[in-house]
Amino acid sequence: MANPGPQGLACFAGAWRLSRHITDNHVGQTGHAEGRMILSPDGASLVYDERTTLRLPGAPPLQGTRSYRWHAAAGGVAVRFVDGRAFHAIALDTARPEDVHLCGADRYAVRYDFADWPVWCVTWVVTGPRKDYRMETLFARDGSVDP
Repeated sequence: MANPGPQGLACFAGAWRLSRHITDNHVGQTGHAEGRMILSPDGASLVYDERTTLRLPGAPPLQGTRSYRWHAAAGGVAVRFVDGRAFHAIALDTARPEDVHLCGADRYAVRYDFADWPVWCVTWVVTGPRKDYRMETLFARDGSVDP
């Protein structure tokens, strides 16, 4: 049976709704974020632009953003920070690719799940001297029109 997931970088282009659950074991707190992510073509790459509202217990909602650049790579996608530094890779020859990004003493382990494509999930497990959290994000196509 063929991989039901995305077959290339272009499959990700467009708007996505996201729902994120964060469990921070270091501070003993959970949070939830909702928002939208758009992957827009820019030459041969896609620009990842995310806007979220994070809700933490006992705190006012926080607005958040994050941006990356996604590039086609052998066997999948290379995700880079906006400044061009390598972040991680997404293999597209499996429904559940994994990778690791090391940042100083911190370890960022990621697992994508494309088994229900075009609904997909990204799970980060981050550990280090001052970090111990799990962040799960569910993405689904957003058919709404941009304002």
